[in-house]
Amino acid sequence: MTHEDGELDGLVRKRIRALRVAQGWSLAELATRAHLSQSSLSRIENGRRRLALDQLVTLARALDTTLDQLVETATDDIVTSPMIDAAHGLMRWPVKGDPGMSVVRQRMTEPPPDNPARMRAHPGREWLVVLSGTATLMLGHRRFRVEANQAAEFPTMMPHAIGAEGGPCEILGIFDRDARRGHQREGEAPGGRGSDG
Repeated sequence: MTHEDGELDGLVRKRIRALRVAQGWSLAELATRAHLSQSSLSRIENGRRRLALDQLVTLARALDTTLDQLVETATDDIVTSPMIDAAHGLMRWPVKGDPGMSVVRQRMTEPPPDNPARMRAHPGREWLVVLSGTATLMLGHRRFRVEANQAAEFPTMMPHAIGAEGGPCEILGIFDRDARRGHQREGEAPGGRGSDG
């Protein structure tokens, strides 16, 4: 085993234990969930048992993570620059740990549409925080005022739109894979007038 392999081995074992402890589970609880004996799990965590791929897959599932996340190592591309969409006045960052997820920062100046027919619905979930100003979130027939430092999270299957209230506002939104696809299909910027929040 090379030095790098030994470091990865130790890192994976520490992650297994840290994830178990974070869930508040005893060795016995995780062992039951992963269909392992408690002594086998203890030896895996303590480095006295060889890590087998099939056990890592089972442990990753039991810990509600993926094998990739369990064995990933630090990379050099820690800092990411945004992709600029000047036409829609936004910056977008992909989330490397979940390629389907995006973070978007957008400045809005227009209020949401008055016509409910212009609101959109699609699969997914969205989360946003207002960085400055005040935003109006239209969600079905309800209207929510979201002020600076307040956040909103909602299922996107409900017709929705977001816009500025009383002057420009700036939002930071997080879109899961389905919500991002919904925006791409509609050809609209997230959060824009007449578009999804």
